[in-house]
Amino acid sequence: MAIAKCRFCSKSLQHTFADLGMSPIANDYLTPEQLRRAEKSYPLHAYVCESCLLVQLEEFESPDHIFGDGDYAYFSSYSESWLRHAKLYTDLMVERFGFNKNHQVIEIASNDGYLLQYFHEKGIPVLGIEPAANVAKVAEEKGIPSLVKFFGVETAKELAAAEKQADLLLGNNVLAHVPDVNDFVAGMKIALKPDGILTMEFPHLLQLMQQNQFDTIYHEHFSYFSFLTVEKIFAAHGLTLFDVEEIPTHGGSLRIYGKHDNAAEPAMSDRVNQLKSQEIQAGLDKIDTYLTFGEKVKETKRKLLSFLIEAKEQGKAIAGYGAPAKGNTLLNYCGVRTDFIDFTVDRSPHKQGTFLPGTHIPVLNPDEIRERQPDYLLILPWNLKEEIMQQMAFIREWGGKFVVPIPEVQVYP
Repeated sequence: MAIAKCRFCSKSLQHTFADLGMSPIANDYLTPEQLRRAEKSYPLHAYVCESCLLVQLEEFESPDHIFGDGDYAYFSSYSESWLRHAKLYTDLMVERFGFNKNHQVIEIASNDGYLLQYFHEKGIPVLGIEPAANVAKVAEEKGIPSLVKFFGVETAKELAAAEKQADLLLGNNVLAHVPDVNDFVAGMKIALKPDGILTMEFPHLLQLMQQNQFDTIYHEHFSYFSFLTVEKIFAAHGLTLFDVEEIPTHGGSLRIYGKHDNAAEPAMSDRVNQLKSQEIQAGLDKIDTYLTFGEKVKETKRKLLSFLIEAKEQGKAIAGYGAPAKGNTLLNYCGVRTDFIDFTVDRSPHKQGTFLPGTHIPVLNPDEIRERQPDYLLILPWNLKEEIMQQMAFIREWGGKFVVPIPEVQVYP
């Protein structure tokens, strides 16, 4: 087999960051008819490039399969905390940069309009770019113009030719999902007005490593960024990162702010050098730091399995809460199926009545929890644990307890 090459600098990838074995595509939920058919699995093996230190997966499935085949199951508007986050972002941008009706806001991977709706309410012109047609249709119904395309140099040139460049170009949780990161960032350079500003949010590799969030590694996430590496990638395409914020979403993310490298304004924020020092202190500028992560992952697997085995031996019933992609990484890597977890529940009607890929655990309506009164509720989207423990507080009526698997198994009475 040919050795994979780094998707940013093209050096060959020889160092393992974490090898999670074989896993199906994490968002390929199964219908009852599909349960009897063979399921495709792919290696879930993250490498680190020794030259630019980008942590990344090889590409096995084209993004067309993941996002474009008509039934991509992720709708942003089903999470209340995510909507609050989007509204706060909108207010912050308007307050800090003064965007108004004379400006153009463009969001890449605009999903169901969950964020652009808030700019739209303020009378600011918006455009969404979203490759999943079924999701873009929902945005159009909210009055959010949406272009059903993947973003890259080609789409950016079409926008520039139509004089549709952005004063604010944004993308949340999309940079990690792009197989050709160079084409994507080069496209941003083209789609941005000369004095335009871009912001991107993505999970922070430093948090992934410190909080042991290995379940955020899945096939749809091609890249895992430190600030040190992302700064290099943007610089290679003529874009300067002038500010960065650490934000709590997805277990700890970065929001980077960029501009053309020849733009005088806005000035450099102190936060840029502070974060770089923090990463260097944590050893993210040295390959050896990355090579110890795989051991932590194996240890977490052993701890989760020990807990589940003991609970089962005591005759306890365990249900899951949520059906996020990260849960599928965790359950498949740990080999946890209906022998440990009877079912899971999810608020999204698109997922109810399906089965989790690989493990075939059924996804039901949250009402089933009250109905069946499990002893333990394993929270799979652990980044929303506060929201979920509040919603499901009633399990305490029958002595039910919450279990959070990451950074390591913890039981909340």
